[in-house]
Formats: sequence, structure tokens, C-alpha cells
Amino acid sequence: MKVLVIGGGAREHALCRSLSLDPDVTALHCAPGNAGIAEVAELHAVDALDGAAVAALATGLGAELVIVGPEAPLVAGVADAVRAAGVPCFGPSREAAQLEGSKAFAKDVMAGAGVPTARSYVCSTPEEIEEALDAFGAPYVVKDDGLAAGKGVVVTDDLETARAHALACDRVVIEEFLDGPEVSLFAITDGTTVLPLQPAQDFKRALDGDEGPNTGGMGAYSPLPWADPKLVEEVMETVLQPTVDELHRRGTPFSGLLYAGLAITSRGVRVIEFNARFGDPETQVVLARLRTPLAGVLLASANGTLADLEPLRWSEEAAVTVVVASHNYPDTPRTGDPITGLDEVAAQDAPHAYVLHAGTRHEGGAVVSAGGRVLSVTATGSGLAEARERAYAAVARIGLEGSQHRTDIAAKAAAEA
Repeated sequence: MKVLVIGGGAREHALCRSLSLDPDVTALHCAPGNAGIAEVAELHAVDALDGAAVAALATGLGAELVIVGPEAPLVAGVADAVRAAGVPCFGPSREAAQLEGSKAFAKDVMAGAGVPTARSYVCSTPEEIEEALDAFGAPYVVKDDGLAAGKGVVVTDDLETARAHALACDRVVIEEFLDGPEVSLFAITDGTTVLPLQPAQDFKRALDGDEGPNTGGMGAYSPLPWADPKLVEEVMETVLQPTVDELHRRGTPFSGLLYAGLAITSRGVRVIEFNARFGDPETQVVLARLRTPLAGVLLASANGTLADLEPLRWSEEAAVTVVVASHNYPDTPRTGDPITGLDEVAAQDAPHAYVLHAGTRHEGGAVVSAGGRVLSVTATGSGLAEARERAYAAVARIGLEGSQHRTDIAAKAAAEA
């Protein structure tokens, strides 16, 4: 199978790494990719938001499966353009991707499907914003209705901060605060059948102890030793299958990756948000544990044949990812700094630990930083403690001036396991 992956972050590197290990994949292409993906796939320059350009690239390469990684191309309808060109595509249509593209649309779908979530108001005027903030009180949860690359959500006790964020958005969703730990659960679906993956937990705040501003994610781990063994089954019954069924009923079937961000509250599981693609950095740890070859599963989603698949096979090992970010991230990051130590990790830590590139590029024979989140250092082990130890040992080999990373990824879960 010839496969084309669209995107250039650590999520796409994780996908490409898994696909490169799949014996059914005979040729692997990525557009635009990054310096790390170049080691396992042939890179192509393309505007990932231009559906016609992506479709032309796919047909020109003779691709038999296209995987659209990031949310923005999905919301822009790139998957529709690829399918219209006759190429199987993993990823939802433009209409179905509104599940991530619009928080208000997602709330409407959840209401129709009877999915448990936070009470909320959709606001578009200063008066509505004031009423909603007053109704819920602190902590305030304010979400930009549109795409914001994982940084459109403010959770704060400070009324002025909440108000300022709300007023800066064209349309905003203000909702009640959900207590309890958060869980990410991905499911692959073809619009009818839903195949859950293993749950993971990510770390959104920039600093240790969940301090500092929200980011796109600073690390993740899987499995979750503290979670109810029946969690996946419960979420399938109350969240994932009802959502897929509701979208099908509306005439906007969702095929691809349905990501449920969940809060395990004192009143039960509640949906915080849906995403329409693999999450980053959770993908890095989930795919590290998946033993079933990936390409066939994603092709079955694209072709509507998920019901015919054997159950997924998983490693008993744990996985931990630590994100190495640029100086000043999540504000405007500094880029162009050389990265050292990558060869040392490959020589001394593989196969238990490896580096997935996020914001990198080649420049004059060197690998340099090219984004906010630069690398995802991923490791596996017999348990979370060993996986953490290996991940941080690999992080210590990497040199990037001014870089930052959290030192407490999976620490609490490892201590309790």
C-alpha cells in the first residue's frame, strides 16, 4: 500500500513511524513533513489547506490511502477533495469536522445524542458574556468557538482574564467548570462502527505542577493505572457510539479519528471537548503501545469496513512522552536554534526511547527548531516508572538553547501504580 500523510508535527511523525513499521506499507510519503519524518518517509511540499493540491499530489503519487493529520485541513475540507479524486482518505468531511471546528456545533450534537457534558452558553455579545460569567462563577471556563490550535481555552479564577479572552473571540462558549482528572480517549470510526483505542492522559499546562499557561500539550502517558477498568466500555456506550450515531442521523457521517477529551468528575464522566483527529501528544504514547499494524485499520475506516477487523492488539508496556519546547513557548517561540544529541539518543536509547520531531527543519546540514513544540521524546517500559526514566534519560541528551520541558510527566501515576 502506498500511503500519504498530510501534516508536519510530532503526531504525523508518530503516524509515519508506525506506518514505516507496517509490512503492508510499500511506499510512505508525507507533506510537508519535518526533519525527523524525512528519515522514514519521502517529503513533498504542499499547502496542507489546499484540497485540490493535496488531491493532485495523492493521485500523482498513486497513493492508496491518504491520512490527514491536523485539524485545520480537515475543517477546510481537504478530506472531501481527496475522496472526490477517488482516493481513500482517513479523516472526516468538512461538515463532520465541525465537531472540532465549532464548539457550539459540538454542544448541539452532544445535546442531540444525550452525551453528558458541561452546561454551557454560546455568547456573541458583551451582554451575553457578562450573563454567562455571572451564572457560572469561578473557576471560569471560556472557549473560543473556532479552531485555536489547542490554545483557545482559558480556565481561570480571575474574572478580568476570563472577560478579556471572551471579548477577544467572535463567538465564545462559556461553561461550568468540571472537576476531576482528565482523560483522552481516541476512537477510530467509519461512520457506523466505533473502535476505541487505549486511553491516555496529557498535560496541558506549561509548567510543573500544572502551573502556567495552557499549551498544545507538554507530555502524555498511557495506560492509566488509576482509571476504572470499565472506563473505555462506559465511554463507548455513553459518548462515542451515541455521537457517531447522531452525526449519521443528521446526514453528516463522521469517519476518521474521534477524540473525546473527558473529565472524570464526582458526578461521572463528562465530555470537555471533541477533536476530529489524533491528539498531540497523546498519539505518541497510544501508537507506541499499539501492536496491530496501523495502515489496515485506517484503510478500513476510510473504506467503511471496520466491522470486519480482528480486535486490536496492545502491548502490556507503558509509554511516556515528554515534549521539549522552544524558548518562550506558548507565546511567540524562538526558532532557528540548532538541536544536538539526536544521534546519541538513536545510538544509546533505541529501541526503548526515541525522538519524534514536531517543529524542526534541516538548515545547512543541521536540524534546527522551527516551532513552539520542537520534539516529543517517547519511551516505553515495563511500567510507567521505567518508561519515565527512559524518556527523561533521552531528554537529558538533547541540547536546544533556551528550551523547556516539564519534569513531572506521569510522575504521580507512576508513584501510585
